[in-house]
Amino acid sequence: MVRVPDAAETAPAHRLPVEAGLPELIAALKAGGRAVLQAPPGAGKTTRVPLALREAGLPGRILMLEPRRIAARAAALRMAQMLGEAVGGTVGYRLRGEARVGPATRIEVVTEGILTRMIQSDAGLPGVGTLIFDEFHERSLHADLGLALALEARAALRPDLALVVMSATLDAAPVAALLGGAPLITVAGRSFDVDIRWRDRPVPPGARLEAEVAAAVLQALGQTPGGVLAFLPGEAEIARVAGALAGRVPGDVRVMQLYGAMTLERQAEVLTPL
Repeated sequence: MVRVPDAAETAPAHRLPVEAGLPELIAALKAGGRAVLQAPPGAGKTTRVPLALREAGLPGRILMLEPRRIAARAAALRMAQMLGEAVGGTVGYRLRGEARVGPATRIEVVTEGILTRMIQSDAGLPGVGTLIFDEFHERSLHADLGLALALEARAALRPDLALVVMSATLDAAPVAALLGGAPLITVAGRSFDVDIRWRDRPVPPGARLEAEVAAAVLQALGQTPGGVLAFLPGEAEIARVAGALAGRVPGDVRVMQLYGAMTLERQAEVLTPL
């Protein structure tokens, strides 16, 4: 649920915190081809780092591993918007059963299974100059296997392949050691106050999830001037909660659904700033 801002509420873009660590990151990759970047959520590492590496003139295509489909699409969309292009131009993505890439694509966001199959198909990763593992703190079998295969490929076939591991919360020192003593670059983030509020009573036995979530959302909208982000188990529950909120939210509030099976165009409607 997003409140539609007045024109006077629109604020200018601020410099992303990750910008402070980019010169050191680029220098580390040019010198040794390996680096670990530790930056908190919201620092801008997912969208700014691949573009900065391209701007710095690092050779070859840039592949970035993104664990989730919706995050992969969103990252590609945001980077393309920052370049004033459509997805599939300089920036594209590749998911299971879906791809938006073209001859001009230089930055490609891929999900975990895609990366594993690419390395297994051709361990030399022809044409790829930099491999970025984003959100590595989430840890999964595919991400760990992908990094292990990339390290083997670099040792045996591609000593020129640059590797970047990015994490928000992981203890990054062991990962830096795994990468042969790669430089560890830490970027400070922005802090925001968080106000935790609890419902005044437990959910009654037998209550329907959708009705209770809708009630909680309406309560939150009445207590805050901003938007509300509600997490639900799946697409069906999201649709039912949206239906339960129809006609019950204030006039300046838009109920917007977001889930992995949505098309890029529908996701863009949700993720594009109002």
